[in-house]
Amino acid sequence: MTIVDLVRLFAEPLSTAIVMTDIDLERPGPTILYTNPAFARMSGYAAAEMLGASPRLLQGPGTSMQQTRMIARKLRAEGRFHGVLQNYRSSGEAYLCEIDVRPILDGGGKPLAFLAFEREVVRRRGRPSRDPHGRYRPIVPETFDVGGMCGAPALFA
Repeated sequence: MTIVDLVRLFAEPLSTAIVMTDIDLERPGPTILYTNPAFARMSGYAAAEMLGASPRLLQGPGTSMQQTRMIARKLRAEGRFHGVLQNYRSSGEAYLCEIDVRPILDGGGKPLAFLAFEREVVRRRGRPSRDPHGRYRPIVPETFDVGGMCGAPALFA
């Protein structure tokens, strides 16, 4: 069983979009190794269209280049990124995507791949509330807390 097979086992039934990539952060990478059905529903891209492509395919004119550079910097420095990015569906429609990227580590602690947990959000009006979601509110409520597995910190927190 490969790491992709293992991710597929837990990711297929989730309502949270999952994207697994290799660890090459230099352009044109990283390369997408797997996406789940929730990602296809959110983005409009079928898994077959995304395999071998870069997540940069989802970027467009309204995507913050500063934010995309920050993603790579944080992954290199800390191995994790959490933030919101404007992405584009296959139809060209823009949407806000909250992204929580975590590494999959080998037995020695070296990254093998990155796993991105993604969900569409809308920006709240006014000041950020004390609500745990802060300035953004998810479009689709979570039906399964992946972050609670194995005592891991909660996703999107």
